[in-house]
Amino acid sequence: MTNYLNHGLSERNWNKNVIICIHYLNRVEETLIFYKTNSHPMERIELSPFQVARETLEVMLKTGLLMVTVDEKGKPNAMTIGWGFIGYIWTKPVFIVAVRPSRYTYTLVEKTGDFTVNVPVKGMEKAVELCGTVSGRDVDKFKECNFTPIASKYVKAPIIGECAIGFECRAMYKQDLISEALTKEVVSLCYPKGDYHRLYFGEILRVTAYRNYRELIL
Repeated sequence: MTNYLNHGLSERNWNKNVIICIHYLNRVEETLIFYKTNSHPMERIELSPFQVARETLEVMLKTGLLMVTVDEKGKPNAMTIGWGFIGYIWTKPVFIVAVRPSRYTYTLVEKTGDFTVNVPVKGMEKAVELCGTVSGRDVDKFKECNFTPIASKYVKAPIIGECAIGFECRAMYKQDLISEALTKEVVSLCYPKGDYHRLYFGEILRVTAYRNYRELIL
């Protein structure tokens, strides 16, 4: 049996099976969950998306995040994303991601309607780079990167066990970018080939993170 005391858990805390404090927009929501992963302590906590929004966006701008989808057989695929938003609309917290129709991820999210967004930790730079340069049509990225898929509670797509934070999202709205509505500068800089993104507004249904996520992230 694993000695959880070595992971910083006191015997008193270990005897408490679940600690629940609810926070959603103005509440704190914290539930102890234990996952076995390859690299990190087993303790994860459930948080409001806005508690981890700043750290998530900082990592996205620095190295990218990992968006995970699944095919009809449940096989997961990861794609690096460098653009996105965390916000609040239609009384829901949302994670907005941008996916080009040429991506394998586009095909998968169109079929399932859900995805997860994962925040990588220190040491995952090569994995993040690989997931942004090869296609899931040709490469099993989870196998290649030795990712551990952890079943989500509300969506088909798993979270990545090696990542510090995982967002479970279900698409509640999608919209193709309209070239006429973009400035010429944006079109010239980002869409010279006319391959415009489709935006997915993913309702954030759940967020889990390692308790020491701030120490782990890139």
